[in-house]
Amino acid sequence: MNIAYDRGYDLVCVAPKAEVPVCKFMDYSRYRYEQNKRAKEAKKNQKIIEVKEVRLSPTIDVGDFNTKLKAARKFLEASNKVKVSCRFRGRMIDKSNTTKELFLDFASKLEEIANIDSQPVLDGRNMTMVLGPKNVKKKN
Repeated sequence: MNIAYDRGYDLVCVAPKAEVPVCKFMDYSRYRYEQNKRAKEAKKNQKIIEVKEVRLSPTIDVGDFNTKLKAARKFLEASNKVKVSCRFRGRMIDKSNTTKELFLDFASKLEEIANIDSQPVLDGRNMTMVLGPKNVKKKN
């Protein structure tokens, strides 16, 4: 520490968890500045994946189904996950089997751009399924 002080540097422990701790002579404030700069750059390059929701009904008509399909396709092309959900009200819970088939049909129509991350699950009066975008590499 005296040698570092005489030379005008700080003694910085670079790898404290190594078997033999590694220390360097350096300007500590500059070291902290560079670490923060690297952390900001790494954070800037991260892609945040959002989960968008599309709600279906057990008694949905073809036109509405296609509209919801188009919205889900747009979300998936923007690299977002899509949560497909249905809330059963009253006696609609009797149609849970047909709703599961509806969800699987929805997924099959999007299979060229989406994977099923979680299968349709009935949780109380709600049924949900999560679709994730396929990672297709573009050929040049």
